[in-house]
Amino acid sequence: MPERVRGTVIFDLDGTLVDSAPDLADALDTLLTERGLAPIGLEHTRSLIGHGIAELVRKGLEARGNYLAPEEQALATQQFVKHYTAHLSRKSQPYPGAAETLAALRHAGWRLVVCTNKREASARGLLEDLGLLQAFALVAGPDTFGVAKPDPKHLLSCLPESNPASKPAIMIGDSEVDVAAAKAAKLPIIAADWGYAKMPLAELRPDALVSSLSEVPDAVERLIG
Repeated sequence: MPERVRGTVIFDLDGTLVDSAPDLADALDTLLTERGLAPIGLEHTRSLIGHGIAELVRKGLEARGNYLAPEEQALATQQFVKHYTAHLSRKSQPYPGAAETLAALRHAGWRLVVCTNKREASARGLLEDLGLLQAFALVAGPDTFGVAKPDPKHLLSCLPESNPASKPAIMIGDSEVDVAAAKAAKLPIIAADWGYAKMPLAELRPDALVSSLSEVPDAVERLIG
């Protein structure tokens, strides 16, 4: 990597770098089945991703009419995490061009970060399994700084501590949550149109919209290069 760091490129994980929905869906369906409930399947699970594990579990259970008190919800989330961490990368795959895109950005002098609503240990484990972890200077989950997207503090905490405003930063994400977080943090946002968004991201007016990871380096250069 070049000696001079030009700034920070912040990636979302699920739906942006990695299609993790199949393993998340398997873990959720396992949890539901254990509780005597019908599974909801991949496509329904995909629509619930973006606000973290606890919210995914809550919405999955409620989809089957299972409304839990906070203590029971916490236990269900723990059970889900146990199932999910046992099979982080059984079916999950990087999106095409992920490794090449990360290498190109690092070669161009960008510091790379993952900012995800997936817990840090799970995010690190998934990235390591897929051979991508070494590209990142930091992996930040909601438990890393005690805050989660769309709170802008999650993104801003990923910037270097020493004068973070002295170098540019940009966000790449696939969801309404990512766009909202970037706008709140006053960071440019490149929206990925292949992920788990619930609506056309162009309607949220990101600074750029890309259709493949291979387009990201050029989009970064156009916006903050």
